[in-house]
Amino acid sequence: MVDITHKTNTLRIATAQAVVQVSKPETIRAIKEGTVPKGDVFAMSKAAGLLGVKKTPDLLPDCHPLPIEFTGIEYEIDGLEITVTCTIKTIYKTGVEVEAMHGASVVALNMYDMLKPIDKGVEIHHIKLVSKKGGKSDFKDRYRKDIRAAVIVCSDSISAGKKEDRAGKAIVKKLEECQVQIVDYIVIPDEKDIIQQKAKAYQEQGIDLVIYTGGTGLSERDVTPEALKPLLDREIPGIEEAIRSHGQGRTPYSMLSRSVAGTMGETLVLALPGSTMGAKESMEAVFPPLLHIFRIFKGARHD
Repeated sequence: MVDITHKTNTLRIATAQAVVQVSKPETIRAIKEGTVPKGDVFAMSKAAGLLGVKKTPDLLPDCHPLPIEFTGIEYEIDGLEITVTCTIKTIYKTGVEVEAMHGASVVALNMYDMLKPIDKGVEIHHIKLVSKKGGKSDFKDRYRKDIRAAVIVCSDSISAGKKEDRAGKAIVKKLEECQVQIVDYIVIPDEKDIIQQKAKAYQEQGIDLVIYTGGTGLSERDVTPEALKPLLDREIPGIEEAIRSHGQGRTPYSMLSRSVAGTMGETLVLALPGSTMGAKESMEAVFPPLLHIFRIFKGARHD
């Protein structure tokens, strides 16, 4: 199965349909009047569909088992056609399109099985996904494409040439995936004055986003939060909480990180962990949704 451990939970909704076409009006009448020999067609087919939805990952090898939190099955009769609609909801890392299509298919197939003794001309048509919601595809076109960013690696050892930077490069890669322009990428030692100077300089240049990596731990040289917090107009604790929550599900040490998020004027400043995995997972936790803040800034200027 595809690795989805890097994804975050969001509300996912999918609706699929299947059309059952009978060959004579008497079949529709029997369904409505409850005289089909095998029983209540709609009720039994709904039950079959509910079971089908739950069994989807047992039958399709690449489907992830996931918590189904709502299944709705509805019918609409139009002449000799019965449209089956199956809607699935979950809060999870991946969507429920296949589960919805499988549910609609099983409902239709059960209707066929129940109706075939009284109608040899039953057909199933138009099994398809009607709509889906949730995940990054819902938001990919909602962000500004003119955002400029600077990435600053805070590390004594890397600035001295003793180690190679990987965390900063992971941040740059994620920003590029989000179509953010990288205007600077530098390495500096863990010095409070230098950290502050860089933040002020980038803000004066009108850089939209400044991301520090490193110096957010608990050693004596980890001073990035102490350097940045006095410069912030407003802190944004929700970003910090999202980063730590995402990380805590992957390593129990994330609670020890002192990530920082806040604004200096209209410049967003982030301080992320210095480990490669910590930086990568922090970016996954909040990007691209975090970029919505720049639309808020733009709207505030127009008020």
